[in-house]
Amino acid sequence: MHERVLEAVGSAIASGSLPPGSRLTLEGLQQEYGISRTVARDSMKVLESMNLVYSRRRVGIVVQERRLWNVFDPKLVRWRLGSVRRDIQYSSLTELRIAVEPIAAAGAARRASAAERARLVFLAAELRRLGEAGELEAFLAVDIEFHCLLLESCGNEMFTALEGMVAEVLTSRTKQGLMPFKPRPEALQAHEDAAAAVARGDAVGAETAVHHILDEVRNAMGLH
Repeated sequence: MHERVLEAVGSAIASGSLPPGSRLTLEGLQQEYGISRTVARDSMKVLESMNLVYSRRRVGIVVQERRLWNVFDPKLVRWRLGSVRRDIQYSSLTELRIAVEPIAAAGAARRASAAERARLVFLAAELRRLGEAGELEAFLAVDIEFHCLLLESCGNEMFTALEGMVAEVLTSRTKQGLMPFKPRPEALQAHEDAAAAVARGDAVGAETAVHHILDEVRNAMGLH
């Protein structure tokens, strides 16, 4: 019940169906969703922690201005990618990835452990195998692990904190049918190039290869 209400109200806020300034009440939520006051309160507390709403006595629960939202929260990322404004969200998130992930790859080339370097090479090979076989679900799981491992192994905790956001972007692209049946050969090659560069400690090569990965994403999705 809690998750159902959270998804429904969060999605409505993210899509603009509940614009900033909209007011909600616990009583209204109870009636609309057939839930207890405790479930309604707990759901709103989660949205409040994301800065999507705020509560005021005698006013109720009010939808916050967009500029105050915690836009890096993976739940909000998922809701926005599922809304009619998804193109804007894809564009802004891809720009963020272009700004962060190549630098993270360079950091991984300098700081990753031997096990992390070997794992990246293995994952890149798996992406090649699964991509050429058209096994998109398995490909997605490996792709998420690959990009999250780059962020984890770069030695920058600020970048590592973006793992959940990156996972949601990759998942949404597949779930919404925005991935080709077989990933493009140049994308598969760029992943292998990035992994190889990290493995040999080539920071410039790793950064360049991840730039190629993300440029391919931007071009494939028509984002400018």
